Amino acid sequence: MNHLFRLDGKTALVTGGSKGLGLAMAAGLAGAGARVVVSARDPGELQAAVASLQSRGGAAAWISADLSQRSEVERLARECTEPFGDVDILVNNAGINIVQPIEAVRDDDWDRVLAVNLHAPMILTRALAPAMRRRRWGRIIMISSIFGLVSRAERNAYSASKSGILGLVRASSLELAPFGVTVNAILPGPFETPMTAELHPDPERRRWFTDRVPMGRWGRPEELDGPLLLLASDAGNYITGASLVVDGGWTAQ
Repeated sequence: MNHLFRLDGKTALVTGGSKGLGLAMAAGLAGAGARVVVSARDPGELQAAVASLQSRGGAAAWISADLSQRSEVERLARECTEPFGDVDILVNNAGINIVQPIEAVRDDDWDRVLAVNLHAPMILTRALAPAMRRRRWGRIIMISSIFGLVSRAERNAYSASKSGILGLVRASSLELAPFGVTVNAILPGPFETPMTAELHPDPERRRWFTDRVPMGRWGRPEELDGPLLLLASDAGNYITGASLVVDGGWTAQ
């Protein structure tokens, strides 16, 4: 059955792919045989990410882009086909989180979170889906969050954007299903990444999250490999419009 999960000859684009969950998912795709283009803002981090992928035998390239700027997202959509050809697998992973109480939410912060977390995935999907549809094969994977289903105080913009992703998944999956293109979401719970370390440096705040995970720990980035490869490969041919929660049991409560 392992051949169902292979991605030989496929090209993937992973946004936010220079570190954290994005880099882990890029490594998982490359390990299954895909050629991987990673995108993020920092060229130095991208170069290090590509060197890491190549050191493990993966074919990889990078493109620097600021996904808070519409023109940069559109440029990424144009340039992402240059290293390896048409993109078969789009992983809309890039995301930011600005923690603010509702009365302190600034318009520019709100706009930036939605631009990166929701607008950029729509723009990239809109740009890359037509070629997938013509080839009658494609995989679009949106990285939402358990905070798209539940939330906590001061996650107003983040939760709004991640809930919006789920609506985008449902609508676009219905449009693209007749053409062999699947659209799904992965909803991670608390995972050990640079972003979560920055947001939760206080051990007491981290314990608040850990105590709410029935498995009693934070997830490891490589634990997304299985869900990702299921949705990215022929193993997931009949899965579309789905939201796959990977949270150690958090939302089962």
